[in-house]
Amino acid sequence: MRCGIVGNGPAENHPNFNDYKDKIDIWIGADRGALYLAEKNISIKYAIGDFDSINNDEKTIIKRHADFYEEHLAEKDETDLELALEKAYELHPNEIFLFGVTGGRLDHELANIQLLYSIRKKGIRGILVDCLNMMEITFPGKHRISNDENFPYISFIPLTMEVEGLTLTNFYYPLQNETISWGSTLCISNKLISNFGTFSYLSGILLFVKSRNVIPV
Repeated sequence: MRCGIVGNGPAENHPNFNDYKDKIDIWIGADRGALYLAEKNISIKYAIGDFDSINNDEKTIIKRHADFYEEHLAEKDETDLELALEKAYELHPNEIFLFGVTGGRLDHELANIQLLYSIRKKGIRGILVDCLNMMEITFPGKHRISNDENFPYISFIPLTMEVEGLTLTNFYYPLQNETISWGSTLCISNKLISNFGTFSYLSGILLFVKSRNVIPV
C-alpha cells in the first residue's frame, strides 16, 4: 500500500499530482497540504495539523474533501508533517511519498529530508518528490534503478562521514568499490546508459537523488 502525504510547502514546488493519482492508495494532508489536495479534487483520507495558516472558509473546504479531520494545538512538539507521518505509520504502508515539503524555509526543508531516515528505519520506503527531484535514503546493500526519462540525472550524496564500497553499474560514470566521504561531489549528476542499473555499497548511508533541470510542459 502506498501513502501520499502533502505538506504546506510552496505550491510552485509541487509535482503534477495527476502523475501520482493512480500510484497512491491513501492521501494525507498536513495543514495547508490538505487544502492543496482539496483544490485538486483529490480525496483526502486524513487532514491533520494545527491549521494555523488556514482560515475558516478554507477549513470548510478541507472538511468537505476529507474523511477525517484532526486539528491540533499550535503549541506542540511535533511538526504537522510529523503528525501526518505518525498517522501514515498506523496504516502500515509499504511506501510513503512526501510532497510539498521542499522550498520555503531551509531549516524545514533539511529537517523534512532527514525524515526520510526515520521512515526507512521502520522498514518503509520513503520517497520525497517535488517538481524537479525525487529522493530517498538508502542503507547498505544492492539496489536496482530503472531509467526514468522524466528524471535523467542521478546523484549519490553521503549522509555519513564515509560510504564504503560504492559500486555503480550501467552508469555513464561507473564506480568500483569506491569510498566517498562527507562533502564529496564525486557522485553528482550521473546518468544510466541502459534501461536499468544498480548501485551497491558496504557501509554508511546514502541519499539517492533523481532530478531534472526543467519542469515538463
